[in-house]
Amino acid sequence: MASGVAPWVQNAVGGGAIGHTLTLEKVAEERVLGRGGFTLTSAAFRHEGELDPSFTAVEEDAVAPPLEWTAPPPGAHELVLVVEDADKGHVHWTVWGLPPQKGKLMEGETPPRTGKNSHGNSEWLLPDPPLGEEHRYIFQLFAVDLPLTLMPGATLEELVRNLDGHVTAAAVLTARFEGHEVEELDVEDLGDVD
Repeated sequence: MASGVAPWVQNAVGGGAIGHTLTLEKVAEERVLGRGGFTLTSAAFRHEGELDPSFTAVEEDAVAPPLEWTAPPPGAHELVLVVEDADKGHVHWTVWGLPPQKGKLMEGETPPRTGKNSHGNSEWLLPDPPLGEEHRYIFQLFAVDLPLTLMPGATLEELVRNLDGHVTAAAVLTARFEGHEVEELDVEDLGDVD
């Protein structure tokens, strides 16, 4: 386990050591994790399950995976999603302005407001670990007790400053993905096509 990582964060994420401090540990406390039955799930993968290549850099037309959550406890003003690589610390997605109720983001759906990922744009950063190396992608959903006034394109640091002290509930969903070779279709593999 990485030194300094809180045991409750390690348990929530699952798997091996966490390589950096996740947003969860920066802005939340153990008591808010799963508070009021608040959960985050995906129809595309289970917690600690493998992310399908259709949500990664392996596939050309890849998009963000679908996500679904239960209603947060009363008092939430909006929901905020942060997706980070637990192993390298890359920011894959920051989303806010989600209504404080049971809801979902459909596969590839554009959320209301997004911030910068590690590449400096506001899109879902496609997971692309090195060949044969498995990374964990941590989907962290936060219920906050005030509406955020951040401008679209804000950085994770700006988002963290706005979240600190205002998280009333949190939910975590972990996906794994191992780096693949991008397979190119070879004409010879097609055989005789009439």
